[in-house]
Amino acid sequence: MREVQFRWLRRGTDAPVRRCERLALDGFRWRKGAYTYVSELWRKKQSDVMRFLQRVRCWEYRQLPSIVRVTRPTRPDKARRLGYKAKQGYVVYRVRVKRGGRKRPVSKGIVYGKPTNQGVTQLKFQRSKRSVAEERAGRKLGGLRVLNSYWINEDSTYKYYEVILVDQAHAAIRNDPRINWICNPVHKHRELRGLTSAGKKYRGLRGRGHLHHKARPSRRATWKRNQTLSLRRYR
Repeated sequence: MREVQFRWLRRGTDAPVRRCERLALDGFRWRKGAYTYVSELWRKKQSDVMRFLQRVRCWEYRQLPSIVRVTRPTRPDKARRLGYKAKQGYVVYRVRVKRGGRKRPVSKGIVYGKPTNQGVTQLKFQRSKRSVAEERAGRKLGGLRVLNSYWINEDSTYKYYEVILVDQAHAAIRNDPRINWICNPVHKHRELRGLTSAGKKYRGLRGRGHLHHKARPSRRATWKRNQTLSLRRYR
């Protein structure tokens, strides 16, 4: 049986401080779950084993289509933290996104306007590659709802993400109170409206407080509110 002793100490003040000392653990050992070890492996991506695995996987990914369904998550610990469950109604797709900046889609590089706005090549896309991967998966699989996504690999040309999607018409999803919120019609194509985790990040909605008040409800809404003249009627 596990025995633990508590001692009360005073360090300069009258506030008691509780200190826990482990005296005896008869037959008990501290154990970690399997996902803890898996997450530690992914934290050490520069180890010899992970570098070899990632190179082999990257070669395999390049031979396959840009959007392909996988039978199980490559990172089960990460997928479960983001809401994935190994049950009916959950599917995982791997999406390949090309690295680099975004070229302005203009014909023959002709940009009408002033010279200061005539850039074509060295423009920086405001959205992340992960949000682009979610968008492409959501457009291809219109009957599913995008739940979340995570990074799995990259090389000199592409980045690879796995997108977790949910079948909102499946009975196992509609009867699960932890996930049936996504069956509401307001969550249709939430990846296209910046409502996923990646979308809220590039919209600047991760922080809270007075330092982030210009990002809510959105930057455009804040700009419109500041530019609108409001004349209160005298009562």
